[in-house]
Amino acid sequence: MTTISVPINSHQEDFIKSLVKRGLVPNKAVAVRRAIDLLAEEEAVASVLKAEQELLEGKILRGNPRKILKKFQ
Repeated sequence: MTTISVPINSHQEDFIKSLVKRGLVPNKAVAVRRAIDLLAEEEAVASVLKAEQELLEGKILRGNPRKILKKFQ
């Protein structure tokens, strides 16, 4: 496991300490890992929603990739 050092502001630090104090996370590291996991999940959902929107807008190419590629050559 890699360790990184990231400066945070006092509000972020207070929030993390509050999570630990209330027992929502066992320690500060877990709080930060969960935040990163939630950000990754949010990014994945946004990617799926964007793909769905592109599909609805007809921006997705369908068919045999080789035949499609020939059209652009």
